[in-house]
Amino acid sequence: MVERWTKERRLERTRALLLDAAQEVFAEKGFTAATIDDIASAAGYTKGAVYKHFTTKEELFLALSDRFWRRYFDTFTEVLSAAGEVGARELDEIARRWRDLSRDRGAEHAALGHEFTLYLIRNPDARARVEAKRTEVAEELGKFVTEGLDRIGGALLVPPLTFAHALIATSDSVVLGSELVDIDLYRPVLEMYMSAIKLPTTRTTPTPDAAGS
Repeated sequence: MVERWTKERRLERTRALLLDAAQEVFAEKGFTAATIDDIASAAGYTKGAVYKHFTTKEELFLALSDRFWRRYFDTFTEVLSAAGEVGARELDEIARRWRDLSRDRGAEHAALGHEFTLYLIRNPDARARVEAKRTEVAEELGKFVTEGLDRIGGALLVPPLTFAHALIATSDSVVLGSELVDIDLYRPVLEMYMSAIKLPTTRTTPTPDAAGS
């Protein structure tokens, strides 16, 4: 039986395709040079379809960045949830996955984060237009991180919004710094992130007898 596509599912599919196209166009042209027309054409949609999902190019860029951070933290919690303890091996695995995810994304996208920051600094009107959206993205990311830690019995030692802003401010710099000077910054920065996280002291897996009793 063929599964029916609901309106919500079609909208989610369209949004994902627009974000995929934006990722390619921004990487090729940069944030400033890229246009909504370019992104719509790359996605195979009209410009109106883009504006149905994103009111400005800035909002589209923020949504693209948010998607990456969520993928990164999903990877983070996946490793932690499967570990009985968090030691050197687990930190190495998280750092490796973060590195691979960043390289798949490309250093160009990390550079875009800095370009976007400079764009907002130089354009106060644009900064004012997206200020509420930037705050919303950070708040949603903080909530996402908190919920992920809750699932594994962990907690943040700093306010979620502070942690989210730290992730946003540092993640692109880690990628670029590692590429430019050929020093792996993923692991040491990961340890700094971990200093703001409290994990459960013990996490045991029930034995077959205990599970069946």
